[in-house]
Amino acid sequence: MPSQKRYVVLVPAPLQGHITPILQLGTILESRGFSIIVAHSDYNAPDPKNHPSFSFLSLSDDEVASYDKSFQNMLMVLVAMNKKYRAKFRDYLVDHMIQNKVEVEVEDEDEDADGVSSGRCVIIYDRIMYCADEVAKELKIPSIVMRPYSSAYELSRKIVLHLKEVGCLPLPETQIEDMVPELQPFRYKDLPFPQFTTLAMTTSTNNDGIPEAVTKFWEVTHSNGSSQAVIWNTMEEIESEKTLSVLEQYYQIPFFCIAPIHKMAPQSLKTSLLQEDNSCVEWLDKQSPNSVLYVSLGSIATMNENELIETAWGLAKSEVPFLWVIRKWPNDMMKGNVKLPDHFEEIIGERGKIVVWAPQKEVLAHSAVGGFWSHCGWNSTMESISEGVPMICKPSFSDQRINARYVTDIWKVGLQLERSFDRGDVETIVRRLMMDGVEGNAIRKRALDFNYKFEVSMQKGGCSYESLDKFTEFISSLYM
Repeated sequence: MPSQKRYVVLVPAPLQGHITPILQLGTILESRGFSIIVAHSDYNAPDPKNHPSFSFLSLSDDEVASYDKSFQNMLMVLVAMNKKYRAKFRDYLVDHMIQNKVEVEVEDEDEDADGVSSGRCVIIYDRIMYCADEVAKELKIPSIVMRPYSSAYELSRKIVLHLKEVGCLPLPETQIEDMVPELQPFRYKDLPFPQFTTLAMTTSTNNDGIPEAVTKFWEVTHSNGSSQAVIWNTMEEIESEKTLSVLEQYYQIPFFCIAPIHKMAPQSLKTSLLQEDNSCVEWLDKQSPNSVLYVSLGSIATMNENELIETAWGLAKSEVPFLWVIRKWPNDMMKGNVKLPDHFEEIIGERGKIVVWAPQKEVLAHSAVGGFWSHCGWNSTMESISEGVPMICKPSFSDQRINARYVTDIWKVGLQLERSFDRGDVETIVRRLMMDGVEGNAIRKRALDFNYKFEVSMQKGGCSYESLDKFTEFISSLYM
């Protein structure tokens, strides 16, 4: 009898920080004997050439394709995707995974052996793509949700929804510096959106600082639906005390913490949605160890014109070598209107390198990189601390303020640049982190301790190694 393939259907959200970890998980599962299918949006679609052994299913829709996909409109786009993609995803699963038989390649001594086996699958989906769970529930297919961020962020969303429910929003300005009792040592100002203060009353449709569309989206995505487990790109040892246990008790389903997922996946794996400029690695090869500050705000966060100019002159005055990513992205808020000061690149000469996009994991692992100026997205944060690289934090939205609080005040492996800054502030904070001194050396030592902690977690007997083994056993049991 031919063996039966075990299919895993991955459903990523079409955002760089969400696509990356779920594809990394897919390669890990493939190495453990699972066959991978990726059901994806045509917007920010993964490149099949980077995953030749995966199968790909486009969930395209002409109406969604026509929408404005700028950052400001992304919530509407994601809601529309969940509505429009549901039927196509369901039909695919019915036609090809349940009702039909799926052809598989079978090695058998009998050359005439029937190479056909009924297809079976488990769905692993990013919670933003909640339509996947709706279909899984309807068709009685087991599903697992992936949350590619910290448990502290998820708990912070739960707290915000509760504050709204009991009528405590918007918060008065006098309260935003206070600790959140259920989430210490995080403050109210670290919660996901800045409009929770009285300054945002005019932006809300219901006078509590949160647009109703955001509330509805959060309520849906905070729930785990019918999912039988949760995968986190984190580990208990780095999270704030009890956040994972509080959520596990609340959800009442198994948690699997697998981190750093990018280092457990094949290092040759490419998941970037933009073309990476590898010339920066050659430039790094010429720099001294720990001398370079890497500056990148990820795939969505931006600087306005004044911030970019002040950053440029602050970096120039710091005299620290730097590699700076200044992104040109379709539908970018910057739209090419913001540019560097005249003659800036001539002034910095060989001390600075500016690229449109960089191979970030390779950059952070490079011996020349001694610091990372980041927006503090969770992927970037994990990639940095797992390499022992300290950080300068410039958070903007979503989970970034929670992550920055982790970096600066809990882990103490970085410094935070305040919201309003000038070139003098930039020069000072860069020198504080990068120049030899008591403060910078202490931060760097603690960052290296995190590097060691992650290395131990991935070795046999380590928490992430064991969690991955348990997850493999768990998902295998769903095919029985």
